[in-house]
Amino acid sequence: MDISDTIIPNSAQINAEDLLRPITVNITGVERGNAEQPVFIHLAEFPGRTYRPGKSMRRVLVAAWSAEASTYTGRRLTLFNDPTIKFGKDVTGGIRISHMSHIDKPLNVALTVTRGRRAPFIVQPLPDAAPVDASQIDAALTAITNATTTGQLDAITTHATNIGIHKHITDAVTQKRAQLDS
Repeated sequence: MDISDTIIPNSAQINAEDLLRPITVNITGVERGNAEQPVFIHLAEFPGRTYRPGKSMRRVLVAAWSAEASTYTGRRLTLFNDPTIKFGKDVTGGIRISHMSHIDKPLNVALTVTRGRRAPFIVQPLPDAAPVDASQIDAALTAITNATTTGQLDAITTHATNIGIHKHITDAVTQKRAQLDS
């Protein structure tokens, strides 16, 4: 029995501790956040929660894809938990990007490590997604139809993400979630 869904924090954003292992995510939209967290990136794999990149990862996004965030929809990132990230003098951990779609070679960005000191940060290209097996999509859609809890929907979404079919089931998951919530 997989109990990973029982340790998900109740939060509007994804957190470093959500990433027990690196995960490749698909961007479904980007919106302006608030003064403290100015960018909210919506991900197919985390419905109802957003990725809120810190300044360093926003610099990586701009260096790779430009400052025009409306072009990010449909692109992919691999996110991971980096326990060495500092916030001020405290080691708090945080989320970093290891791979990105829409780059054709490794991207090397100099990021601030401490005041006045920069270090190279390298992001690898994310290969194109593998071809999709239609029978896997059909099986996922059947599982969504038969789901009776949002926890089951979360598990289906996670599995679909892992096998690369998440974008084919997103609408069905959204509709079923609304049905279960009503």
